[in-house]
Amino acid sequence: MTEEIWIVDDDRGVRFVLAEVLRDAGLAVREFGEVGSVRTALLDARPALLLTDVRMPGEDGLSLLRELQERGVGPVIVMSAFTDVATAAAAYRAGAVDYLAKPFDLDHAVAVVQRALASAAAPAELIVEAVASNHALLGESAPMREVFRLIGRVAASDLNVLITGETGTGKELVARALHEESARRQKPFVALNTAAIPSELLESELFGHEAGAFTGALRRVAGRFEQAEGGTLFLDEIGDMPLALQTRLLRVLAGGEFYRVGGRELIRGNVRIVAATHQDLSARVAAGLFRADLMHRLDVVRIELPALRNRRGDIPLLARHFLTAMAQDLKLPPKRFSKAALKLIAQREFPGNVRELENLCRRLAVIAPGSEILPTDLDGMRGAPSGGDWTDALRDWAAEALAAGEVEIHARAREALDQTLLQAALQACDGHRQNAAQALGVGRNTLTRKLGTSRARKSS
Repeated sequence: MTEEIWIVDDDRGVRFVLAEVLRDAGLAVREFGEVGSVRTALLDARPALLLTDVRMPGEDGLSLLRELQERGVGPVIVMSAFTDVATAAAAYRAGAVDYLAKPFDLDHAVAVVQRALASAAAPAELIVEAVASNHALLGESAPMREVFRLIGRVAASDLNVLITGETGTGKELVARALHEESARRQKPFVALNTAAIPSELLESELFGHEAGAFTGALRRVAGRFEQAEGGTLFLDEIGDMPLALQTRLLRVLAGGEFYRVGGRELIRGNVRIVAATHQDLSARVAAGLFRADLMHRLDVVRIELPALRNRRGDIPLLARHFLTAMAQDLKLPPKRFSKAALKLIAQREFPGNVRELENLCRRLAVIAPGSEILPTDLDGMRGAPSGGDWTDALRDWAAEALAAGEVEIHARAREALDQTLLQAALQACDGHRQNAAQALGVGRNTLTRKLGTSRARKSS
């Protein structure tokens, strides 16, 4: 008898499409609409692999997953439209071999199934404890779903993780999620921004010091490694760490042992390292500014955070969340975005990424006068424009006009552009039309005609 792939999902459409694409790949498929029918089928058969949705009427997919693990049935792939860190991590903890975030690419789904079948001889590790987490990481875009999947996959391991991404993308939030979804979650999470500590003090911050180790060291002080014992040490902006200290950090990562500054007692630590940087570490290695061996020690698993401009679909979700949270934190009356204002925000550039969007929402929570944020409330709150030139203001104006349902904005914009350029050129050339036309790169007749058109419209 051909081994079957079982699909468990209360959504008939999802079952049908997924079943058809798997059959096209040469696999035998059996469909189930709820957990009870799976139990009945298990009395007489076993699947080669089972795919299950998480949230279904009655029992959910995670409870089925745990039961299957206890009975030695698997492997199991979890599917869910609820793309968050906690769901992905719970699935992996319960024994899932992979996680598909809906909506998923069908070719990718087939590849995931085939990979799971190929590695079915290696049983998944069973970790059945559940954790109630409320992570600050938000997003429904494809790049963020991949981030959540990676966090869920590696959180339970003790592998070192390198988080990369631009400033303001939320690297520390990822580090905290990795800690909170790991077996170390009851132990400390200690963060250190290596770029914020003077180089001469950084060694003491990391490893601690003994009394009398240097001027002002009046007592023994435990460093961040000791403070994080049994837990997670997050080293932010690791790319800025001085070379001399990189060498000592490498020794600690290799052997798990260190001395306090000025100390003779060898201390053995049990700490998971999560590092982050906005810099290209490979480029810094090539420039002789970062040790290649240290980079490889840290870069066991890499999680790359997308810039906000690459996940624009998440901006409305984030903006609403931040506005609500700021009002609660600052004990202010609740506010909400109008559709037009939210559309404008979603079209903006945020070079400061999520942090810049959060700061914008903080200002709006305090400054905006009404309970509804309107496009006019965004005036003067441009954030940090991407190009720093006149096109940013033009883009904002066009977006606001379109959101308000205005028409013929192209003609209005062209007229305003022509008049602005003509006036500026005439002023720069002391009213000399020939020189102004030359400066603009247009004929004198063109300039005269446009000026005449402008005067005619004003007089009418």
